[in-house]
Amino acid sequence: MYMGKVVGSVVSSQKDTSLIGRKLMIVRQVDSNGDPMNREEVAADTVGAGIGEYVLMVRGAGARHSLDGDSSRRDVMDAAIVGIIDRFDK
Repeated sequence: MYMGKVVGSVVSSQKDTSLIGRKLMIVRQVDSNGDPMNREEVAADTVGAGIGEYVLMVRGAGARHSLDGDSSRRDVMDAAIVGIIDRFDK
């Protein structure tokens, strides 16, 4: 799991059927101070995050397990937003 900031969204009219109905967001990885790092990626939003919000993300099998659907379904999702960060306490 890692932290990121939603910096935009992606609109795709042609995509795999497992992505239909999913909001795709562009997320920039951040450190524990909320400062941006050099990596951006597209993630499926499972919690209703918006642009400008800090989020928790998972990749790989963790992203696929974040879905509440049928586990036998073929999902191509490799990154998912699974939480919205309220604050950073250090």
